Amino acid sequence: MELGIYTFAETTPDPQTGLTISSGERLRNLIEEIELADQVGLDVFGVGEHHRPDYAASAPAVLLAAAAVRTKNIRLTSAVTVLSSDDPVRVFQQFSTLDLISRGRAEIMVGRGSFIESFPLFGYSLDDYDELFAEKLELLLKIRDAEHVTWQGRHRAPLQGQGVYPRPEQKDLPIWIAVGGTPQSVARAGALGLPLAIAIIGGEPAHFAPLVNLYREAARRSGHDPAKLAVSINSHGFVAENSQDAVDIALPPYLQVMNKLGRERGWPPATREKFDRERTLRGALLVGSPQEVIDKILYQYELFEHDRFLIQFSIGSLPHAKLMKAIELFGTKVAPVVRKEVASRKGAAA
Repeated sequence: MELGIYTFAETTPDPQTGLTISSGERLRNLIEEIELADQVGLDVFGVGEHHRPDYAASAPAVLLAAAAVRTKNIRLTSAVTVLSSDDPVRVFQQFSTLDLISRGRAEIMVGRGSFIESFPLFGYSLDDYDELFAEKLELLLKIRDAEHVTWQGRHRAPLQGQGVYPRPEQKDLPIWIAVGGTPQSVARAGALGLPLAIAIIGGEPAHFAPLVNLYREAARRSGHDPAKLAVSINSHGFVAENSQDAVDIALPPYLQVMNKLGRERGWPPATREKFDRERTLRGALLVGSPQEVIDKILYQYELFEHDRFLIQFSIGSLPHAKLMKAIELFGTKVAPVVRKEVASRKGAAA
């Protein structure tokens, strides 16, 4: 199993001090985090696109390119690229350039986005929410598969055989579909034969197992081998030397951010009781000691038999030193045990 981290490069107030670091400092810290993740042997680092004052990552490809020159092995992906409000030609060019800089380590994770700020910012209507994504995904895949593209749609000027450059180092630049639990989106990813990333940030992961089954069945019906299609589970969490330290560090920013988003979206309040319930083995939060996080990843592997697990440590602002320690523990204590156990289970099943 591949293990990694993703972030939105949050610039929320520190819940302990009330201070907010500058976007510049947060992004410089982010490059250090990606560099450390590479050094401790993690497989993937993702940066998500947002267009809000509380996140500094509106241009993930730029940040990942900066990280590419400071790293050697770790794969670098968006998490996600809001394709619906972007131009597929530019998305491909940016990540193809990243692929060349990183010597073949780039990936694109595309989604419709859980935030809507980019739609009015770039002149798109939310009335076209689904159609925009489907059309632009079609074009992105055509660009990946052919140097010269002839295409026509409703939301972008047509292409009439123009070439799109540069071409990436990887023959097939990986394009993942990220979903939050919509069956239609899951089935589309399977039908297209694209790898699937499922965000599980609340509730019980077991409730998402039917979606993975739907994805694999949709792939099979469309002539794709499900065994060759990767599934990633992306979740919130934090790891510290012991369970209490993990809770003490992660809880205040988690409640701050989730309640802020809850007020925007009409969610019920996030509480300590809910946080503790989500931390149990069958809950969605992976907050605890290295062994607790190992146990939860392996429990989820029983549900999904997934190929990748990405964790978002920084739900809200965390002290940089504590975040760096969490990355170290995840890479040196959690990842080796999970990889060994998953390999053993696969071997036993073969």
